Amino acid sequence: MTGRTRPGPRAADARPAAVLILFGDGPDGPDVLLLERAAELRSHASQPAFPGGAADATDADRAATALREAAEEVGLDPAGVEVLAVASPLYLQASHYLVTPVLAWWHTPCAVAPVDLAETSFVSRVPLAELADPVNRVMLRYAQGGLLSPAFQVHGMLVWGFTAGILDILLRLGGWERPWNHTAVVDYPPNAPRDERHHR
Repeated sequence: MTGRTRPGPRAADARPAAVLILFGDGPDGPDVLLLERAAELRSHASQPAFPGGAADATDADRAATALREAAEEVGLDPAGVEVLAVASPLYLQASHYLVTPVLAWWHTPCAVAPVDLAETSFVSRVPLAELADPVNRVMLRYAQGGLLSPAFQVHGMLVWGFTAGILDILLRLGGWERPWNHTAVVDYPPNAPRDERHHR
Protein backbone atom coordinates (compact mmCIF):
# COMPACT_ATOMS: atom_id res chain seq x y z
CA MET A 1 0.00 0.00 0.00
CA THR A 2 1.07 3.62 -0.43
CA GLY A 3 2.00 6.22 2.17
CA ARG A 4 -1.60 7.38 2.00
CA THR A 5 -2.70 4.12 3.60
CA ARG A 6 0.06 3.45 6.10
CA PRO A 7 -0.77 4.56 9.64
CA GLY A 8 1.43 7.42 10.78
CA PRO A 9 1.32 10.45 13.10
CA ARG A 10 -1.72 11.90 11.32
CA ALA A 11 -3.65 8.68 11.91
CA ALA A 12 -3.55 9.14 15.68
CA ASP A 13 -6.89 10.97 15.79
CA ALA A 14 -8.41 9.36 12.68
CA ARG A 15 -11.95 8.02 12.94
CA PRO A 16 -12.05 4.19 13.20
CA ALA A 17 -13.89 2.35 10.42
CA ALA A 18 -14.07 -1.09 8.83
CA VAL A 19 -14.85 -2.67 5.47
CA LEU A 20 -16.17 -6.16 4.77
CA ILE A 21 -14.25 -8.09 2.13
CA LEU A 22 -16.83 -10.79 1.58
CA PHE A 23 -16.01 -13.81 -0.56
CA GLY A 24 -18.65 -16.27 -1.69
CA ASP A 25 -19.25 -19.11 -4.11
CA GLY A 26 -21.44 -17.46 -6.74
CA PRO A 27 -23.07 -18.70 -9.95
CA ASP A 28 -19.88 -17.86 -11.88
CA GLY A 29 -17.41 -19.19 -9.32
CA PRO A 30 -15.75 -17.50 -6.36
CA ASP A 31 -16.72 -13.85 -6.08
CA VAL A 32 -16.48 -10.77 -3.88
CA LEU A 33 -19.22 -8.33 -2.90
CA LEU A 34 -18.84 -4.74 -4.10
CA LEU A 35 -21.11 -1.73 -4.06
CA GLU A 36 -21.09 1.71 -5.61
CA ARG A 37 -21.65 4.84 -3.55
CA ALA A 38 -24.46 7.17 -4.60
CA ALA A 39 -23.50 10.09 -6.84
CA GLU A 40 -25.04 12.61 -4.43
CA LEU A 41 -22.76 11.81 -1.47
CA ARG A 42 -20.41 14.52 -0.25
CA SER A 43 -17.46 12.13 -0.08
CA HIS A 44 -16.57 9.07 -2.18
CA ALA A 45 -19.48 9.85 -4.55
CA SER A 46 -20.00 7.22 -7.28
CA GLN A 47 -17.00 5.27 -6.02
CA PRO A 48 -17.04 1.46 -5.98
CA ALA A 49 -16.16 0.05 -2.57
CA PHE A 50 -16.48 -2.80 -0.15
CA PRO A 51 -19.44 -2.51 2.23
CA GLY A 52 -18.36 -0.68 5.35
CA GLY A 53 -18.14 2.60 7.19
CA ALA A 54 -17.41 4.37 10.44
CA ALA A 55 -17.47 2.55 13.76
CA ASP A 56 -20.25 3.11 16.29
CA ALA A 57 -19.76 3.09 20.05
CA THR A 58 -22.10 0.09 20.21
CA ASP A 59 -19.89 -2.06 17.93
CA ALA A 60 -18.11 -4.80 19.88
CA ASP A 61 -15.16 -4.72 17.49
CA ARG A 62 -14.25 -3.84 13.91
CA ALA A 63 -15.74 -7.08 12.57
CA ALA A 64 -19.05 -6.01 14.13
CA THR A 65 -18.65 -2.62 12.45
CA ALA A 66 -18.15 -4.19 9.02
CA LEU A 67 -21.11 -6.57 9.40
CA ARG A 68 -23.44 -3.85 10.72
CA GLU A 69 -22.54 -1.49 7.89
CA ALA A 70 -23.05 -4.23 5.29
CA ALA A 71 -26.49 -4.98 6.74
CA GLU A 72 -27.40 -1.28 6.64
CA GLU A 73 -26.06 -0.70 3.13
CA VAL A 74 -27.02 -3.82 1.18
CA GLY A 75 -29.29 -5.87 3.46
CA LEU A 76 -26.69 -8.52 4.25
CA ASP A 77 -27.68 -11.11 6.86
CA PRO A 78 -24.67 -11.37 9.24
CA ALA A 79 -25.80 -14.86 10.29
CA GLY A 80 -24.75 -16.13 6.87
CA VAL A 81 -21.20 -14.81 7.22
CA GLU A 82 -18.11 -16.32 8.85
CA VAL A 83 -15.36 -13.84 9.70
CA LEU A 84 -12.02 -15.35 8.67
CA ALA A 85 -9.50 -12.66 9.56
CA VAL A 86 -9.20 -9.06 10.69
CA ALA A 87 -6.27 -7.23 9.09
CA SER A 88 -4.25 -4.35 10.48
CA PRO A 89 -5.94 -0.96 10.05
CA LEU A 90 -4.98 1.26 7.12
CA TYR A 91 -5.06 5.04 7.16
CA LEU A 92 -7.00 6.84 4.41
CA GLN A 93 -5.62 10.34 4.18
CA ALA A 94 -8.40 11.72 1.95
CA SER A 95 -11.17 10.90 4.44
CA HIS A 96 -9.07 10.75 7.65
CA TYR A 97 -10.37 7.26 8.48
CA LEU A 98 -8.41 4.40 10.01
CA VAL A 99 -9.97 1.47 8.15
CA THR A 100 -9.77 -2.16 9.27
CA PRO A 101 -10.27 -4.72 6.47
CA VAL A 102 -12.37 -7.68 7.63
CA LEU A 103 -12.10 -10.81 5.47
CA ALA A 104 -15.10 -13.12 5.56
CA TRP A 105 -16.74 -16.12 3.88
CA TRP A 106 -20.39 -15.96 2.75
CA HIS A 107 -21.41 -19.51 3.60
CA THR A 108 -25.15 -18.81 3.32
CA PRO A 109 -25.70 -16.10 0.69
CA CYS A 110 -28.81 -13.96 0.75
CA ALA A 111 -30.29 -11.47 -1.69
CA VAL A 112 -28.53 -8.10 -1.53
CA ALA A 113 -29.46 -4.71 -2.99
CA PRO A 114 -29.12 -1.03 -2.10
CA VAL A 115 -31.05 -0.38 1.12
CA ASP A 116 -30.95 3.40 0.70
CA LEU A 117 -30.41 4.75 -2.83
CA ALA A 118 -29.27 8.04 -1.32
CA GLU A 119 -26.20 6.15 -0.03
CA THR A 120 -25.72 3.15 -2.32
CA SER A 121 -26.59 3.09 -6.01
CA PHE A 122 -25.46 -0.38 -7.05
CA VAL A 123 -24.53 -3.77 -5.57
CA SER A 124 -22.77 -6.60 -7.38
CA ARG A 125 -21.13 -9.95 -6.74
CA VAL A 126 -18.03 -9.72 -8.92
CA PRO A 127 -16.37 -13.05 -9.87
CA LEU A 128 -12.68 -13.26 -9.04
CA ALA A 129 -12.12 -14.61 -12.55
CA GLU A 130 -13.37 -11.31 -13.98
CA LEU A 131 -11.15 -9.30 -11.66
CA ALA A 132 -8.17 -11.42 -12.69
CA ASP A 133 -8.96 -11.24 -16.42
CA PRO A 134 -6.21 -9.10 -18.00
CA VAL A 135 -8.84 -7.46 -20.24
CA ASN A 136 -10.42 -5.89 -17.14
CA ARG A 137 -7.20 -4.59 -15.57
CA VAL A 138 -5.70 -1.13 -16.08
CA MET A 139 -3.49 1.39 -14.34
CA LEU A 140 -5.26 4.54 -13.19
CA ARG A 141 -3.51 7.90 -13.56
CA TYR A 142 -4.71 10.56 -11.14
CA ALA A 143 -5.17 14.09 -12.49
CA GLN A 144 -3.46 15.49 -9.39
CA GLY A 145 0.13 14.36 -9.21
CA GLY A 146 -0.02 11.87 -12.06
CA LEU A 147 0.30 8.90 -9.68
CA LEU A 148 -0.45 5.46 -11.09
CA SER A 149 -2.28 2.67 -9.25
CA PRO A 150 -4.07 -0.57 -10.20
CA ALA A 151 -7.72 -0.42 -11.21
CA PHE A 152 -10.41 -2.76 -12.53
CA GLN A 153 -13.16 -2.26 -15.13
CA VAL A 154 -15.89 -4.72 -14.14
CA HIS A 155 -19.70 -4.77 -14.09
CA GLY A 156 -19.94 -1.23 -15.41
CA MET A 157 -17.70 0.07 -12.62
CA LEU A 158 -14.22 1.54 -12.57
CA VAL A 159 -12.86 0.15 -9.30
CA TRP A 160 -9.94 2.24 -8.08
CA GLY A 161 -8.24 3.64 -4.99
CA PHE A 162 -8.26 1.78 -1.67
CA THR A 163 -10.65 -0.93 -2.89
CA ALA A 164 -8.64 -1.68 -6.03
CA GLY A 165 -5.42 -1.75 -4.02
CA ILE A 166 -6.84 -4.36 -1.65
CA LEU A 167 -8.18 -6.45 -4.54
CA ASP A 168 -4.84 -6.27 -6.33
CA ILE A 169 -3.05 -7.61 -3.25
CA LEU A 170 -5.62 -10.35 -2.59
CA LEU A 171 -5.49 -11.59 -6.20
CA ARG A 172 -1.72 -11.84 -5.94
CA LEU A 173 -1.65 -13.50 -2.51
CA GLY A 174 -4.44 -15.92 -3.47
CA GLY A 175 -2.67 -17.04 -6.63
CA TRP A 176 -5.47 -15.75 -8.89
CA GLU A 177 -3.49 -12.98 -10.58
CA ARG A 178 -2.80 -13.40 -14.29
CA PRO A 179 -0.20 -11.48 -16.31
CA TRP A 180 -1.71 -8.19 -17.43
CA ASN A 181 -0.67 -5.06 -19.29
CA HIS A 182 0.63 -2.51 -16.77
CA THR A 183 1.00 0.03 -19.58
CA ALA A 184 -2.79 0.22 -20.17
CA VAL A 185 -3.57 3.56 -18.51
CA VAL A 186 -6.86 5.39 -17.95
CA ASP A 187 -7.19 8.84 -16.45
CA TYR A 188 -9.10 9.82 -13.33
CA PRO A 189 -11.56 11.41 -13.24
CA PRO A 190 -12.80 9.29 -16.14
CA ASN A 191 -14.68 10.88 -19.04
CA ALA A 192 -16.01 7.70 -20.61
CA PRO A 193 -19.79 7.11 -20.53
CA ARG A 194 -21.12 4.60 -18.02
CA ASP A 195 -23.66 2.37 -19.70
CA GLU A 196 -24.34 -1.31 -19.31
CA ARG A 197 -24.37 -2.76 -15.77
CA HIS A 198 -24.70 -6.41 -14.84
CA HIS A 199 -26.91 -6.60 -11.77
CA ARG A 200 -26.50 -9.78 -9.76
